[in-house]
Amino acid sequence: MLRFLRNRLNNNLDRGDLKMKVSQLLLPTLREAPAEAEIISHQLLLRAGFIRKSAAGVYTLLPLGLKVIKKIEAIVREEMNREGAQEIIMPIIQPSELWQESGRWNVYGPELFRLEDRHGRVFCLGPTHEEIITDLIRNEVQSYRQLPLLLYQIQNKYRDERRPRFGLIRGREFIMKDLYSFDRDEAGLEVSYQKMFNAYRRIFERCGLYFRPVEADSGAIGGSDTHEFMVLAETGEALLVFCSQNDCGYAANVERAASPVKKRVDFEEPGLLEEVATPGKRTVEEVTLFLNVEPQKLIKTLLYETEAGYVAALVRGDRIINQVKLQKALGVLRCDLADAEVVERLSGARVGFAGPVGLKDLRLVADLEVMEMANAVSGANKDDAHFINVNPGRDFNPDQVADLRQVQAGDPCPICGSDLEEARGIEVGQVFKLGYKYSKALGANYLDEKGASIPICMGSYGIGVTRTMAASVEQNHDQNGIIWPVSIAPYQALVVPINTREDEQFILAEKVYELLLNAGVEAVLDDRQERAGVKFKDADLIGYPLRLIIGKQAVESSNIEVFQRKNGQTITVPLEQIVSFVKDYCRQI
Repeated sequence: MLRFLRNRLNNNLDRGDLKMKVSQLLLPTLREAPAEAEIISHQLLLRAGFIRKSAAGVYTLLPLGLKVIKKIEAIVREEMNREGAQEIIMPIIQPSELWQESGRWNVYGPELFRLEDRHGRVFCLGPTHEEIITDLIRNEVQSYRQLPLLLYQIQNKYRDERRPRFGLIRGREFIMKDLYSFDRDEAGLEVSYQKMFNAYRRIFERCGLYFRPVEADSGAIGGSDTHEFMVLAETGEALLVFCSQNDCGYAANVERAASPVKKRVDFEEPGLLEEVATPGKRTVEEVTLFLNVEPQKLIKTLLYETEAGYVAALVRGDRIINQVKLQKALGVLRCDLADAEVVERLSGARVGFAGPVGLKDLRLVADLEVMEMANAVSGANKDDAHFINVNPGRDFNPDQVADLRQVQAGDPCPICGSDLEEARGIEVGQVFKLGYKYSKALGANYLDEKGASIPICMGSYGIGVTRTMAASVEQNHDQNGIIWPVSIAPYQALVVPINTREDEQFILAEKVYELLLNAGVEAVLDDRQERAGVKFKDADLIGYPLRLIIGKQAVESSNIEVFQRKNGQTITVPLEQIVSFVKDYCRQI
């Protein structure tokens, strides 16, 4: 009789639900992480059977991985549509002519995948779609009556990263949502920008992420104001600073972060410029220790190569040069540290002994703090020698003074003056005020009420969908595996019969499973003939929010043990209340 009932239940479930049984899932879990996986999200997504590597920076999404991606995409679509955006799909293969027209064909450099068709026509694989969308709008929008517009897509993007790493965090192929706004003027752009800013907050909140919007650099995308949405994680590639005062609100990526320069208040009589021997002392630590001075007294001179020639950049010895700021100050597309041979040829000394005094035939750009220094130490452009009592304005005059230093913890906030704090983050989204950068370059205009042709004001808004999945794992895990937020979990509940060979347990497990499915709960049944410990270990690794355990006690008492992955607690729920409990749990979390 029990065998008959069991077969009948199997037949009743034969309507597509069988695909949700673990025995039929492609779920290749691993006990050990591959050696290439450096960070926890890469390790766990591989071990839990969510992704598999196809090539460097290129991954296949397995069934559970795709389910998470589809959950994130659904949240993104709901929030975009809520703001009146319309979804489209644009081509991945983009003609080079559009990129040359915008001036970005060479800006992207080697990160741009370039290819030719059989006729020799040159294309690229789209890393982003500003050119394509602007070309569409210039051909389809003529009147102010057609504005504003919000158009978006969710699609694969391609960037030939020099060093793809960290799994889905920095790949060469990835899924992104990109939206573009088109307005009559900057006031309209501000409205669209705030719509997307607020929508992004809701998206990442719904995905269960702890994040912070920060001011950022616009990079190759261009435009004026931009914010990145950073998921805070110790393994994040990006470094951000934020004000220690919660009511201030200042936060920025270090590429963009600013801090006021502390003006020198104590007058120090300029000393006599003097060359001193510093045999073999080339690093900041070695020189300052040898001369018994603080790193703040040293002028660090670094030589860079740009497409406009070589340049020498100066910062204080305790500072790091912010290369993004330097590049912007110089107005160049490329800025790389010069190699040792070039340094010796241009300065006359080995690396570690270059300095601004007497450095000829080089453009000299100094950080703002350098100009506040007095009686400083610098390289003497001679091996094993440094100058002491170096004073800007007397001993050297830079061609340019700019903010070049990387802001760090302890520096004053540019808004309220309180100390800044540091954190690491993973960028999962960014919003840009493009303004007229692309509309003017590509001639995307509209006619106003008086018939005048006016450039369209644009914005660009991106979310890394695959990166959001990885960032969630970085924030939500423990030593046993992933802890998915309910909103993006591949399944909300796992039903686990302790012993599938015990008919009573299996029949009850299938009954609970079917009850959940009929109630709209995303559930999966672990019907494998494995030991309970194996099933529990896999469940922890994969990260199902709820685990419903069907054992001897459940059969005898009709009480179901429910394990909550997030807090590790197990509670007992009567069978007749199990559906309402699971549904309430999924709504509340």
